[in-house]
Amino acid sequence: MKSHLIQSLINQRLGGKNVSQKLVLIDGNSIIYRAFFALPLLNNDKGVYTNAVYGFTTMLLRILEEEKPTHILVAFDAGKTTFRHATFKDYKGGRQKTPPELSEQFPILKDLLDSFQIPHYQLDQYEADDIIGTLATTWETKKSEVTVISGDKDLLQLVNDHVSVYVTKKGISDVETYTPSYMEEKMGITPDQVIDYKALMGDSSDNIPGVAGVGQKTAAKLLQEYKTLENVYEHINDVRGKKLKENLITYKDEAFMSKELVTIKRDTPITITTDDLVYNGFEKDDVLHTFRDLGFNSLINRIDGNDEETERQLEDIDYTIIEQVTDSIFSKNTAMVVELLHDNYHRAQIEGIGIVTEKYNYFIPSDIALQSPAFKKWANDSQYKKYVFDAKKSSVALKHHGIHIKGIVFDMLLASYLLNPAENNHDISTIAGRYDKRDVQLDESIYGKGSKKKVPATDILAEHIVRKTYTLYTLKCSMEERLKENSQLALMTELELPLSLVLGEMEYTGVKVDESRLFEMGEDLKQRLANLEEEVHELAGESFNLNSPKQLGPILFEKLELPVIKKTKTGYSTAADVLEKLEDKHPIIPKILLYRQLGKLQSTYIEGLLKVINPNTKKIHTRFNQALTQTGRLSSIEPNLQNIPIRLEEGRKIRQAFVPDKSDWIMFSADYSQIELRVLAHIANDEKLTHAFKANADIHTQTAQDVFHVEKEEVTDQMRRQAKAVNFGIVYGISDYGLSQNLGITRKEAKAFIDRYFQSYPGVKAYMDEIVQTAGHKGYVTTLMNRRRYLPEITSRNFNLRSFAERTAMNTPIQGSAADIIKKAMLDLDIALKKEHVQARILLQVHDELILEAPKEELDKLKTLVPTVMENTVELNVPLKVDYAYGESWYDAK
Repeated sequence: MKSHLIQSLINQRLGGKNVSQKLVLIDGNSIIYRAFFALPLLNNDKGVYTNAVYGFTTMLLRILEEEKPTHILVAFDAGKTTFRHATFKDYKGGRQKTPPELSEQFPILKDLLDSFQIPHYQLDQYEADDIIGTLATTWETKKSEVTVISGDKDLLQLVNDHVSVYVTKKGISDVETYTPSYMEEKMGITPDQVIDYKALMGDSSDNIPGVAGVGQKTAAKLLQEYKTLENVYEHINDVRGKKLKENLITYKDEAFMSKELVTIKRDTPITITTDDLVYNGFEKDDVLHTFRDLGFNSLINRIDGNDEETERQLEDIDYTIIEQVTDSIFSKNTAMVVELLHDNYHRAQIEGIGIVTEKYNYFIPSDIALQSPAFKKWANDSQYKKYVFDAKKSSVALKHHGIHIKGIVFDMLLASYLLNPAENNHDISTIAGRYDKRDVQLDESIYGKGSKKKVPATDILAEHIVRKTYTLYTLKCSMEERLKENSQLALMTELELPLSLVLGEMEYTGVKVDESRLFEMGEDLKQRLANLEEEVHELAGESFNLNSPKQLGPILFEKLELPVIKKTKTGYSTAADVLEKLEDKHPIIPKILLYRQLGKLQSTYIEGLLKVINPNTKKIHTRFNQALTQTGRLSSIEPNLQNIPIRLEEGRKIRQAFVPDKSDWIMFSADYSQIELRVLAHIANDEKLTHAFKANADIHTQTAQDVFHVEKEEVTDQMRRQAKAVNFGIVYGISDYGLSQNLGITRKEAKAFIDRYFQSYPGVKAYMDEIVQTAGHKGYVTTLMNRRRYLPEITSRNFNLRSFAERTAMNTPIQGSAADIIKKAMLDLDIALKKEHVQARILLQVHDELILEAPKEELDKLKTLVPTVMENTVELNVPLKVDYAYGESWYDAK
């Protein structure tokens, strides 16, 4: 059966003799690249990456609906080498290698286009632009409409009265339409001048050189005055600006070569004609099958909102809007959704609450729920078992209204995360699509579209929340069964779920910030920056804008004659990696690097932290992401307090602004020592590594002794440094190339170092080999607490994909187990603090470190209690070791 949209189009064609024709040409490579980088890295339940295809599909559906093409084609590049490389062998030479996560989506996209019955084409030695240019030119003779869709402005040279080019911006969600009049208004040039415009400017993305120093404004101005590139050079003596004229003369050959490179070929020897591009719509069932296979559940209703399956999905749901809360609406087992329309639940207001029990569905308006004694009593009663979506968010949001929730036994977000750790989207709609074969749609925008009754606009939010709550209630059992099958139910109920409530308490408590101290640091940094700027100007012999690469480049590479490392289309590169290579060439370079580092501290951390201090509590209330990383590590956002830079002393000093809540309290820090290496010793059961930790030896010195075959007294600082790099590199699955870069040695030397390491620690080598085999057999690896990470690429024929998966298989059990251990330590420590009836409380977790605040009189107790709890949270065959420190601020507690 044809989709409603396409069938309507066909009927339109059949009903009239003079229906105009429209050709739509899509730049496949450009759009899928845009989609890949615009969307988070998503994959379906088979572990196949789909984010780029999903983004492309959303745009395709919009194109079909809005453009109603009679003819259509998606054009692709055929490969890395084109006829343009004969002109310039470094054409597109600066491009980064296509991420493997994107490469594997190209064949998926082509299969999807086949299901839509949309033709796609590529031609050896030519680019998609050339195919599009040829077809647009052929079609243009019919004086019918052509629409070109791309993320690349090179195609603007095709624009005329019959050809429009749509260029995506802001990812793929926004499109800018270029016509001749719009181009002249926006760019100051005509379509015929685009080639010359690009020839003058160059294009760094394609490694097209152009003329150094000529940007958009200068190129447009030259063409407004001289019309063509050739005419610019015929009147070169009339060009104003000494430096511009010099550059035009110097880079003349590059300009004309660039013109040749950017010119789209319009007579490409393609083997298709416009008759091959006739579009008669798609078979709905084929597309629905593809969508279900890819997990595109949210797109199914866009195909046809009136089909029988959609009606069944959106069948009426009975619910009651509560005007007065009574005890009778609650059950011993109740699903609850606390609805917030914004992510930051520290600030967002509660929009309403859904309640679903075995027999009834309720919606409670927020003002009624939050003021109800009956609701508060039920929430605080642990005998009533609650199923929620995101326990941390729910508990913190309610706590801001004085409601303390107890009795949470299931968290749908955490369950989904543990079952699908590679999935970035854990909203209820997505989860429903994975676990409910009806592919329930929960987006409020569709209510009233395909259901049996029209839902009044005022009830849309209520029904939306009740549907979400109902889905939570009905999927709870099936998700728990999956957790049981994976031996992960205890991981959720005994670790992640109780930890989420501890994290909620930490977030709600917040960490106090000395605003005046932070402001004072900002003023100091401003003065340091001003002084550095003056010193740089003195070394340069003139004043200039230190933040302008265009001004800095000539100073460094022309006036000071430093060696040129890299050039860009606008001149010299002054990127950090370039300057670091020149650090010992001139005293100006270290000062510039320091200026940039301090500038980032000032803007990102000083000013950034000042903006997020809560005006009422004078604290920062970060949010911990518990369902994000595949290793199980926590991350921190708004702001990220785990990423305050500590390499520079100025960065470390930012921690001075983080202080205890009360004047007679202290900050207390407890940090696991080399936890990942200790986990490696336990998992690998390597005799030497285990003995070293049991003997409390300096593990890096011990490794240097074993690898270099020297006595302890003979270990040099360099030997220990290299051993340390290998120790931590092994944990992260480092390659010989990675180690060579870290240590500044050759790849051959790095490989020899790693080989000697494995000879010294054969247990580690045996573990690495065994875990890769296990991952290949099972398709996943696990941590000590049964956290899983799926590795679909472990059997890939693609060497790069497979190698990455193998390294991931080696390091995930180590990193993930370390993450599990510190999570359990947080939980155990929270229990211990409450049991001891102390006022001390956990404020932050920063990787392997816990930060607490406490009254000074509790210090002696903490010195014993905290290390004891953390060191005994799990039993390994090597001891865990915890170091602690304390002081008047977080900075002092290090």
